[in-house]
Amino acid sequence: METVVSGIRSTGNLHLGNYFGALKNFVKMQEENNCYFFIADYHSLTTHPTPENLHGNVKQVLAEYLACGLDPEKSTLYIQSDVPEVAELYLLLNMNAYVGELERTTSFKDKVRKNPENVNAGLLTYPVLMAADIIIHRASKVPVGKDQEQNLEMARKFARRFNNMYKVDYFVEPQPYNFGEALIKIPGLDGTGKMGKSEGNGVYLFDEPKVIQKKVMRAVTDSGPTEKNSPMPEVIQNLFTIMDVVSEQSTIDFFKEKYAECEIRYGDLKKQLAEDIIKVTTPIRERILDISSNSDYLKKVTKMGAEKARESAAKTVKEVRDIIGFKAF
Repeated sequence: METVVSGIRSTGNLHLGNYFGALKNFVKMQEENNCYFFIADYHSLTTHPTPENLHGNVKQVLAEYLACGLDPEKSTLYIQSDVPEVAELYLLLNMNAYVGELERTTSFKDKVRKNPENVNAGLLTYPVLMAADIIIHRASKVPVGKDQEQNLEMARKFARRFNNMYKVDYFVEPQPYNFGEALIKIPGLDGTGKMGKSEGNGVYLFDEPKVIQKKVMRAVTDSGPTEKNSPMPEVIQNLFTIMDVVSEQSTIDFFKEKYAECEIRYGDLKKQLAEDIIKVTTPIRERILDISSNSDYLKKVTKMGAEKARESAAKTVKEVRDIIGFKAF
């Protein structure tokens, strides 16, 4: 059984891309592995959220992941800041991380370019905190997207550097988790790239039906096919890609045939797509609301997760302190 660690952003709601992409694989993954899923509220401090936003975002994200199938009995689901050992390992790893290598990371350079007025030390050492999150549980596998591959490589580097510096074979060098099949990539409604929070092109699991209808009806299309059986442009294929995961096969076949015959009415397509998305998201939204209102359950989940995570983390930090040379008098 592999030990797998994955972080969960503590800002923003889950959208269809999250749900049909990594999240469904997380639910499968917890059945076969020793999984640690954490809500990364320390990481969110790089953007200076208010206390109200910080707590509210964590609560919302926790409720959404529980509603989507993460099971606190099968995996360890915890809040990053509930495990102070993470901060201690982060500090210890920072002593062996060098400014030059951190400044060269793609994620740091991107954030500096986008937010030149908020270049804080947390942004610079983001890969070190991510490494601490991963190796504190001696994880062998980490599911990562393309945009996080370099940070995983940094975690491998810090684990290797620690082992070499103290002449031990202690930390495992974590490898990318392979789900065994290509992740489903859900495109955005604006016709450009994947669905994402920063792009503002997503349909969220917590969106109300009227909001979903409005978003889908505004989705980018073209003027329609002019020749029978002509290839679909990307903006239209995007809508069919979303339809592939929310609609019945007969519905998909109907609209594909209409497109092939140059009889497609995009208004009808969007209306049907919105209805099908609502059918998928409504039960999830209802579960999110139910879980969010159950404070006792959320308290139980986070307490249980913190206890399980701290048991693993405390063991690692104690052993790391011994290796480094911290001894009690």
